[in-house]
Amino acid sequence: MSFLNLFAFPDFNIYSTPLLVLVLQGMVFVVLLLFKYFQHRNPSHLILSLILLLVCYQQICYTVGFMGWYNEFRTTKINYWLMPISLALAPLIYFYVKSVTTSKFIFRKKDLWHFALAFLLISFRVFIYTYDSMQPGFDETQNGVLKLAADEAIVQPILVFLDFAVTLLYLAFTFQLFYNYRSKIQQYFSNTYKLELNWVLSFLVSFAVLFLYSTIQTLINVAITELSYVQQWWLNLLMAVITLYIGIRGYFTNTTKLKKLKFSFTPNPLSIPQEEKSVQIADTEVKKVADFMEEEKPYLNPDLNLSDLADALEMNRAQLSQVINSGFQKNFNDFVNSYRVEAIKEKLNAGSHEQLSLLGIAYDCGFNSKATFNRVFKKLTQTSPSEYLNTLSN
Repeated sequence: MSFLNLFAFPDFNIYSTPLLVLVLQGMVFVVLLLFKYFQHRNPSHLILSLILLLVCYQQICYTVGFMGWYNEFRTTKINYWLMPISLALAPLIYFYVKSVTTSKFIFRKKDLWHFALAFLLISFRVFIYTYDSMQPGFDETQNGVLKLAADEAIVQPILVFLDFAVTLLYLAFTFQLFYNYRSKIQQYFSNTYKLELNWVLSFLVSFAVLFLYSTIQTLINVAITELSYVQQWWLNLLMAVITLYIGIRGYFTNTTKLKKLKFSFTPNPLSIPQEEKSVQIADTEVKKVADFMEEEKPYLNPDLNLSDLADALEMNRAQLSQVINSGFQKNFNDFVNSYRVEAIKEKLNAGSHEQLSLLGIAYDCGFNSKATFNRVFKKLTQTSPSEYLNTLSN
């Protein structure tokens, strides 16, 4: 390495500079999330920091390439450590969502098997680097004997298909985990934590988009035409932007609310045959629940959940869930929110909007956010709150 090379590198250009800025910002959130983990000991913060660290690591390798590293240091050994991250990233994505949606989540030793392929690849690279470094002339070349003959000729083509399969499999499992969790929440809780769930969905969609773009680029590169280093820059830019987005949203979104939700049984589905309802659900039970909701107005509590309501009614949770699902033909979320919407309509009809805003009335009636209020009101009345208010003034 000559003294002049130190001034030829780095090259800040239109390709390297955006990546460098975004990667450095991504690393900032890696550090912030680690600090947050050590403060609160929330596993999801640690897992998210590892996800960002992996993506930033891959971006750093490409960024220094665009900064002229390979041109100036032609015998660099960076190729030995430029590894596909999907084998570790895909399981981490799954465990992040699991850590957010599982009460008292603990990463167990047997969970390390999800990263067996990643550990195997790292061990392989360490082995070939060790072997190649002992061969004569290694210092004068970029890639040694085993790097060319074993890794690039055999292993890397296999990794193209393996990365695709592993990522697709874990994304499918993780989306299924999320949608099952979101569906279950509606059976237990009256406010469905839309902000937190939207973050988890955005997190998954971001990586799904990245996976789709990467797959299309790989297909073009393999089946149609070999893409140049510059042409592949767009994938790296997209990855860097997504890294920053996930860092910001993940750091500032409080996911501990979802972790605290506990599900101790499986509520009955809505699709109970009509002939079974009269046998399973007594009219007195339906009336008992309806009278309690009208008289005691438990729906005014924004944190009302199935367990609390069951205790107040002196029923077990499975029994109450069956009464609501079969007797009222609604899940718990829609059941409670229907009372809240009716309470809002009563207040509006009584002129409460002259003293309070629509949102203030919604909070008084048990909603916990503007977005949830607007969505639920329109779902149950087929009109927005403001449109409904306008019909009263006409």
